[in-house]
Amino acid sequence: MIRSLRLRLMLAATTLAVLFMLALLPAMQGAFSLALQDSIEQRLASDVTTLISAARVENNHLQMPAQLPDERFNLADSRLLGYIYDREGHLVWRSRATQEENINYTPRYDGRGNEFERIRESSGQEFFVYDVEVQLLGGKSAAFSIVALQPVREYQLTLQGLRENLYLGFGAALLVLLALLWIGLTWGLKALRRLSQELDEIEGGTRDSLSEEHPRELLRLTGSLNRLLDSEREQRSRYRDSLDDLAHSLKTPLAVLQGVSEDLARHPQNREQARVLQGQIERMSQQISYQLQRASLRKSGLVRHQVRLRPVLQSLCDTLAKVYRDKPVRVTFDLPQRCFMPIEEGALLEMLGNLLENAYRLCVAQVRVSVRHTHAGTELWVEDDGPGVPPNQRARVIQRGERLDRQHPGQGIGLAVVQDIIQSYGARLTLDDSPLGGAAFRVHFAVG
Repeated sequence: MIRSLRLRLMLAATTLAVLFMLALLPAMQGAFSLALQDSIEQRLASDVTTLISAARVENNHLQMPAQLPDERFNLADSRLLGYIYDREGHLVWRSRATQEENINYTPRYDGRGNEFERIRESSGQEFFVYDVEVQLLGGKSAAFSIVALQPVREYQLTLQGLRENLYLGFGAALLVLLALLWIGLTWGLKALRRLSQELDEIEGGTRDSLSEEHPRELLRLTGSLNRLLDSEREQRSRYRDSLDDLAHSLKTPLAVLQGVSEDLARHPQNREQARVLQGQIERMSQQISYQLQRASLRKSGLVRHQVRLRPVLQSLCDTLAKVYRDKPVRVTFDLPQRCFMPIEEGALLEMLGNLLENAYRLCVAQVRVSVRHTHAGTELWVEDDGPGVPPNQRARVIQRGERLDRQHPGQGIGLAVVQDIIQSYGARLTLDDSPLGGAAFRVHFAVG
């Protein structure tokens, strides 16, 4: 499938141009053939007129001069053939060039005056024939049929030469036409290329909206895209504000409940109830945090983010090193020189933070982060040398909506948030064994 619009248009234009020229060639050849035959007829009629003007009748016998005014009749190797027949069809005169020709032609006295036709001899040769009936010759009453002939071979050679010239001319014209079409399409599609460039700038975050400097046929499209961009920004802004308001409004009731549970815990008879209440408050807090993170860390509809990975990794590792300062962890990076990830910075921080926190907590002493570029996309690996995850548990760990805190208390909801973020960006999360001995979380971002 051809995905280039310019190539599609060029292919369609080339096909139409070739079909048009193929249809035009026979028409032009036919027109030229008719014009050439008309020219031959006029020339033969002129030759017959030359014979008529030179002929004389004396004592009822035709007399022709030894030298005719047209030198072609006097040459033995001329291809111009002249014959004169009487009323009975007997040959009474022939030009010098006819001595080597044996043409079986019989004139017809049908009262039509003159006739132009094409005849074929038994030998396969073809001739153009112009036959004129003469009733009065040299001022005396006489009846003769004066005939001029020309071989068709010369006509065919001329037509063949014209055909070759037409093929060459049409081929050159087609090349010139295609070159002009390519230039025209390149200029005509310049507006689409400029629009594509502006969209790339919007996806890269260097432009907020599309300009209005486009052909009017594209203004409706650019206007709709600008309205979509504005609507998306406004919706995301309202969404974040609403989430902030929700978090703020829930913070106070949860703090009050936490204070009540602490008051209850001071009385020995209420400690069990206080423990249950604190567990439920902690669970509510985790659920609220999870849902807020899940809702806010979503991919933007049109903007394509490119975030440099190394500074984000370094910042997270510095923070985790302070959290796990009693546990010596050696972190290694295997990254390209300029490594960017196709994800929003906040989402990248949340995703990597959970994966690294999980690796720091479960590792023995080593964590490795690496990036690999393939023809299918970009892969981000987070590995550790910890106990790993049993193969029969991997599918449940990375399954959408399966939260590890329900199976392993104390592990939180990190991987559930990671899975939601990854899926919102069209990526894929898999879990394998690491050469370090522990688990290897692989995040695959597809091309495009």
